[in-house]
Amino acid sequence: MSMKHRRALGAGIAVTAVAALVAATPAMAANGKKPKPPVKKPSLQTVQLLSFNDYHGHIQATDGPLSAVHDPNGTPVGGAEYLSTKLTQLRDKVGDGRSLTVAAGDLIGGSTFISGLFHDEPSVETLNAMGLDVSSVGNHEFDEGTTELLRMQNGGCHPVDGCYFPDEPYPGADFPWLAANVVKKSDGKTLLPGTWVKKVAGVQVGFIGMTLEGTDLLVSPGGVSSVTFEDEVETANAAAAQLKARGVEAIVVLMHEGGLNTGTYNGCKDISQPISTMATQFDPEIDQIITGHTHNPYVCSIKDPAGNPRFVTSAADYGRVVTESTLKIDRHTGEVDRAASVVQNHLVTRGTADPVMTEIIAKWDALSGPVGAQIVGTHSEDILGDESPRTNRAIETPMASMVADAILWGTSGAGGGAQIAFMNVGGVRESLPMAPKYAEGPGEITYAEAFDIAPFGNLLNTVTMTGAQVKAVLEQQYRVSSTGVPSVLALNVSKGFTYTWTAGAPQGSKVSNMALNGVPLQMDQTYRVGTLSFLTQGGDGFSAFLQATNLTGGPEDLKNLVDFFKANPGLTAPTSRVDGL
Repeated sequence: MSMKHRRALGAGIAVTAVAALVAATPAMAANGKKPKPPVKKPSLQTVQLLSFNDYHGHIQATDGPLSAVHDPNGTPVGGAEYLSTKLTQLRDKVGDGRSLTVAAGDLIGGSTFISGLFHDEPSVETLNAMGLDVSSVGNHEFDEGTTELLRMQNGGCHPVDGCYFPDEPYPGADFPWLAANVVKKSDGKTLLPGTWVKKVAGVQVGFIGMTLEGTDLLVSPGGVSSVTFEDEVETANAAAAQLKARGVEAIVVLMHEGGLNTGTYNGCKDISQPISTMATQFDPEIDQIITGHTHNPYVCSIKDPAGNPRFVTSAADYGRVVTESTLKIDRHTGEVDRAASVVQNHLVTRGTADPVMTEIIAKWDALSGPVGAQIVGTHSEDILGDESPRTNRAIETPMASMVADAILWGTSGAGGGAQIAFMNVGGVRESLPMAPKYAEGPGEITYAEAFDIAPFGNLLNTVTMTGAQVKAVLEQQYRVSSTGVPSVLALNVSKGFTYTWTAGAPQGSKVSNMALNGVPLQMDQTYRVGTLSFLTQGGDGFSAFLQATNLTGGPEDLKNLVDFFKANPGLTAPTSRVDGL
């Protein structure tokens, strides 16, 4: 090659290099300033959250429809076989790799016979099999105390009952229970992890799990004496800051607290306290609040403290509803685009049963069925309460009054001498309709139904109280929360005891005209009072019971109820004993 050609080639290379350099150099704007780099358009990733709450071991399809308000069509819903199918159907819309299944507490405790009889190992087995990823704790996770909750999480056979299947020791939950606001007194650490982070389709999603601050008032105090329950809002906001510091931008709260919705299951009509206020106080960095505890379904949009709409949801109870949240998350920033996200509640209709769930239910039913099918009593009319939907624990109910009668029956004999009995309406978990619940005849009461009414394993206690102390207990039915919200949590009373409740009277002066068999109670006279060990320990906030003396133990509440049914065939619904409540 001649020198001339080499120079020409070299010149061409130089020109090309200069052109490439110029092309790679940002052009100067007319004003001599460099233009801003182009803004990256959001690249949104879909992450599906499937959520439910208040499962309570309702693994069989024996529950009725939602309330007529929530579902005017009265659609048959619920049961583990159909909940699992619904979850699979919804996951198929996006693929397993883009979906998480989460819960907001009370998965165990207060359970139906087939699960509660075995300390809710059946409930956890179904939840493992249907692919639950994470849950918050609820108050009922603490029904048998913190030690039992840790066994439910970590596995191991029951310390008293042992292994129900010797070749298959209980393995524990495949999912973590989160307890961000449950703090051990011994070292200040949470009893269980407070947060959980999962990378889904390339984006991180963080979860904060909590129970309501008042959990210690809803369970036997002795079982939770080693922990404290902290404020939900303060806990969530602190945890959100910690997740942000770890680079997690998409944050969801799983909280076992909620409100009441007077609209349909996809509505948010007149959403009540406490969630209506709490939702406005959670840090704006929190993108969704999944709730429970009130057994209500709702899909709400409530503004966060920055004024931006934020979804607040709940899925009723007993596996009868699933909330599908389709979150749109920016791949670049990790932030949730709330405006592009969609939330919908789905009824768990009874179509195709998941055969895996059918097999699990059959396994446990083989153990429980013969016991549960025993006929232990009869009734001649509906005896109804507040069990479904659990929306009004502020009232006297025939069912709770009947349980109070059973407590009086069991504590009035030798060693007890009870003259009055009390039963907290929130502790009565089922009614006695004439229509059969299981395979019994109309008006027959099975052992399984008795268990469903009284699943908590309380002992009967009899204590001595003055008339003034009885009045103090009844006055505590009215309470005001730490956030200033008033409410009533009713105590039902046994036959022969009556009083007047004046709702408009000042706090501490709502109870009057107390009488026992028509004779006015004397403030300085003592009376023997029968109730549950849960209440004598101050449960449900009835701390006035702690002033009682001369405590005498009694039988376990379920055994007493069964014996009461056997001794009193043809039961009818008690009439009201309270004027005004």
